[in-house]
Amino acid sequence: MRLALTGGATGIGAATVARLRADGHQVVVFDIRKPDGDAQWIKLDLMDEGSIASALEAAEGSFDGLVSIAGIPPRDGNEVACLTVNTLATCAFIEGFMSKLNEGAAVVTVASRAGMAWQSNLDQLDDLLAQTPASIAGWCAANEVDATKAYVLSKQAIIYRHQQMVTPHIGRHRFVTVSPSAVSTGILDDFVKAFGPMVAANLARVGRSGTPEEVASLISFCLAPEASWINGVDIVTDGGMGAMAMMAQRSGG
Repeated sequence: MRLALTGGATGIGAATVARLRADGHQVVVFDIRKPDGDAQWIKLDLMDEGSIASALEAAEGSFDGLVSIAGIPPRDGNEVACLTVNTLATCAFIEGFMSKLNEGAAVVTVASRAGMAWQSNLDQLDDLLAQTPASIAGWCAANEVDATKAYVLSKQAIIYRHQQMVTPHIGRHRFVTVSPSAVSTGILDDFVKAFGPMVAANLARVGRSGTPEEVASLISFCLAPEASWINGVDIVTDGGMGAMAMMAQRSGG
């Protein structure tokens, strides 16, 4: 298959590029910096609407799948960037890319377990998805959104948007989100800082963090023809953290 992938230079993205190429696929990487190796690279800066348009124009030919991994973690003061990159620009790139996808192609996007409560927040997510890069700073101020809240909302919104896209594309394309938790990448410390003791408790329960390669293997499967009945779902890959946290809460632990 010929696949497009955003955010392929580091972390889960780099591991996914390696996995897909090892599986025999051709991968075109879209990222702000050139990834290691010899995969085709098209520069993409999701904070720049002009860069998004240029990257879409540079993506010649058709593709059998799109993997959207590019994103940023919560850091003090980056709420506007977080919602711009993780939600608004990601959605704009995906929607701009749809005409390049062959029939049967899947769109697989990395969300986060942090977005798991998306169904309880649909009105705010509708409002968020109606924003533009020009309006998002005012929206953050009006809604008192800090960086941690922005990250949660960004992932809730991306899960929700993928659910919305199923009906208009049914029978032609599939939409899947993958929601990892506590994966050992260069930004894990950002999540520990943002979410505090909860992350430490979850890691202690399962005994280790996840690996980028484990997430990459799930993404690879979701793209495959064998996954053709997987559509419109969010798949949590957290090593059992969610289940253990729920049972600990139920037992008062």
